[in-house]
Amino acid sequence: MMLKNLFENERKYLDYFFDRLDLSEVEKVVDLMASCSGVIIFSGVGKSGFIAEKTAMTMTSTGSRAMYLSPTNALHGDIGFVTDEDVFVMLSKSGESDEMLNLIPFLRNRGVKIVSMTSSKESRMAKAADLTITLPLEKELCPFDLAPTTSTIIQMIVGDLLVVSLMQRKKYSLDEYVNNHPAGQIGKRAFLKVKDLMLPEGKIPLCRPEETLVDTLVELSNKQCGCVLIVDQARALQGIFTDGDLRRALQKEGSKALDLKMQDLMNRNPRTVGTDELALHAMKLMESDQKSPITVLPVVEQGCVVGMVKMHDIVQSGI
Repeated sequence: MMLKNLFENERKYLDYFFDRLDLSEVEKVVDLMASCSGVIIFSGVGKSGFIAEKTAMTMTSTGSRAMYLSPTNALHGDIGFVTDEDVFVMLSKSGESDEMLNLIPFLRNRGVKIVSMTSSKESRMAKAADLTITLPLEKELCPFDLAPTTSTIIQMIVGDLLVVSLMQRKKYSLDEYVNNHPAGQIGKRAFLKVKDLMLPEGKIPLCRPEETLVDTLVELSNKQCGCVLIVDQARALQGIFTDGDLRRALQKEGSKALDLKMQDLMNRNPRTVGTDELALHAMKLMESDQKSPITVLPVVEQGCVVGMVKMHDIVQSGI
């Protein structure tokens, strides 16, 4: 019951924030950031510092020049990086953090535009800033109303709002986002192609249409792909025969199936994929028919087999 009450209280505190946030304040800050020819610099102390750093990193990864600057390091030389083309965003729940306030005169001397994000509109930081976003805070979720809990959530909400607003203003594209994330799952999904994962030439199980099933069993077994591709002399794909097809043929024909030709047993309309298509696309093709999922795809160029890609290898790649 206590946990349920915590969730209900947090929802109430967030509703308080959403109901009272002045979007016109946020809009003015977005306008300033969108016109910034320098760097958007975020700074904060303690938990606010973590939110400032997270917002800067997200903004950087979504097409805006941004960075995090520790107020302590700024006062010990790093402020030399700041120019009058930059926008300096200060995060502080109280707006009375000495570290942030001590920065303001030096930023003023450099002609920097200052933005404050604070829950206290009457704080010294808010009054000293060029623009202020007031973050309405009823109280912290902390039972003592002390530990930064709700206050850091609403800081992050507004930080993300600024990020996405700038993405929309700049018409930031999915391709641009992908190009900024070459590593990890995002990068693999965006760049890893079928040709990077397909089986090499000697490991592709192949047979001719006129060959019998008994003649094909060795190829089917040795290549361990769960299928064999049926091709003509020019290597044009004619069909596919899988382990499942083998089971069904034996169930239907018994031992007579062994003497049947592959052209009479094969699936003549297999799903295929090209070498330059994304591995993610190949995975989706395999899963496109939930009633008949498959685990391999022939890789075909101009009608001819050039490879084969397996679901196992796609999954192992980390997509």
